[in-house]
Amino acid sequence: MSLIKLSFHQMNNPLTPLTGCIKNLFIIGLVALIGTGVKAGTIKVCPDCEIRSIREAINVSQYCDTLIVGPGTYSEGRIIINKSLTLIGNGFPVIDGSNSSEIFTVTADHVHIEGFQIQNVGTSYMEDRAGIRIQKSAHFTIIRNKLINTFFGIYLENADHGIVKDNILRGEAVDEMSSGNAIHLWHCKHILVEGNEVSHHRDGIYFEFVDSSLIKNNRSSDNIRYGLHFMFSNDDDYHNNTFKRNGAGVAVMFSRRINMWENLFENNWGSSAYGILLKEIYDTRIYNNVFRQNTIGIYAEGSTRIDYKKNDFIRNGWAIKISGGCLDNHVNKNNFISNSFDLAIRSSSIENDFHGNYWSEYTGYDLDRDGIGDVPYRPVKLFNYIVNNTPEAMVLLRSFFVDIVNFAEKVSPIFTPAKVFDARPSMDKILTAQIDQSFDRQ
Repeated sequence: MSLIKLSFHQMNNPLTPLTGCIKNLFIIGLVALIGTGVKAGTIKVCPDCEIRSIREAINVSQYCDTLIVGPGTYSEGRIIINKSLTLIGNGFPVIDGSNSSEIFTVTADHVHIEGFQIQNVGTSYMEDRAGIRIQKSAHFTIIRNKLINTFFGIYLENADHGIVKDNILRGEAVDEMSSGNAIHLWHCKHILVEGNEVSHHRDGIYFEFVDSSLIKNNRSSDNIRYGLHFMFSNDDDYHNNTFKRNGAGVAVMFSRRINMWENLFENNWGSSAYGILLKEIYDTRIYNNVFRQNTIGIYAEGSTRIDYKKNDFIRNGWAIKISGGCLDNHVNKNNFISNSFDLAIRSSSIENDFHGNYWSEYTGYDLDRDGIGDVPYRPVKLFNYIVNNTPEAMVLLRSFFVDIVNFAEKVSPIFTPAKVFDARPSMDKILTAQIDQSFDRQ
C-alpha cells in the first residue's frame, strides 16, 4: 500500500518525474500477484564483460532494463536511447565522442542517465551537438554526470516533466560564435534544473519558450555571455542560484511572471555587464537577492509591474538603471550600499514608486526617532545625468568637482527628475535574507 501511495504522489507532482519502470511498479506488483513473472533486467557493460559497448547493450535491452556501465573509456558517439531505460555509470565511466559527434540522444520517455563523464563532443557550425540531448521526450532524469568540452552540454527540446540535477558542466568556450550553452532548453514545460555547476560556455543556462519550470541551487560562473538567459518564457521561478564573473549575470527578455529570489549576482563586469537585464518583462517579483560588485546591478527596459523588494545592492557601478517604458514598478525596502550611482533614470515620464529604502549616501536626519528620515532622499545625482550624456566624464567620478556639481543640484534641482525621490528613507539597513553581515556598517 505504501508503494502505491508513493507512486501516485510522485506521479502527480509536475516537477518530480519518474522512469516508466518506477511509475508502473504498483501495476507490476498486481500482475505478479496473479502469477505473471514480469520484472526488469540488468545488463552489465565493461571492457571485460560479454557486452562491451553501450550501444550494443541498448540494442539487446528490453523495456525497463537497467544498464550498469563499469569504469573505463568508451569511444562511442550518437548513442540513441529509443526505449525506457535506466543507465547508471559505476565510477564515472568516460564516454568520449572523439570531437566528432553527439553522444547520447534520447527519444523515449522515462529515461534515467546517471554517473557518467561525457566529453569531447566537438565544435560544429552545422549542428547543435550535445553531450546529452532529450528530444520530444517526457519523464526523464539526468543526474550526477560530468560533461566536459561538450559544445552544448545538456540540450532539451520539446521535452516536459524532467529533472536535470547535480551535474557538472565545463566547456572550453572562447567566443560566442564557436560555443554552445551548458544547459539549453527549447519549447519545454515542467522542468527542474537544480544543483548544477556550469562554467566556460556561451550561456550557463538558456531558456527559450520554457514555461512552468524551476531553477534552483545552481552555480553559473565564467560564461562568455550570460549566466542565465530567458527568452519568451512564462511562469518560471529561480532562487538560491549564484551567478559570478559572467559576461552578464542574467538576462530575462519578453517574458511574464518570472519570480527571482535569494540569488547572488557578483563580479559581472564589462561594458554591457549586468546582474540582471530586464527587457519587456511584466508582473515579476525580484526580492531578497544580493547584487555585489557588478557594473550594473539591474538594468530595466520596457518592464512593467515589477516589485523590487529587500534586495542588497553593494558596491556596484550603478545599482539600478531604468530606461524608457518602465511603469508601475515598486522599489521598496532595499539596501543601497556604497554604489557609485544608486539610481539612473533615462525616462522623462516617471510613474514608479520608491519608498522605505536604505541609502548609504543619505545625510538626512530623524528628529522624531521613528527610523524614517525626515527629509526625502533624491537618489538621482546630477553627475549621473552628465555621465549618461557624456560617458567620458566618468574620469571625474571621485573628484571635488563632482561634489560641487551634486551639491548645486541638491540645492536647486534643475536636471534631475522631480518625481523620483524616496519620501520615507530608512535610517537603518533593511533586514534581508542575504544581507552581507560582514560588510562594514556605516
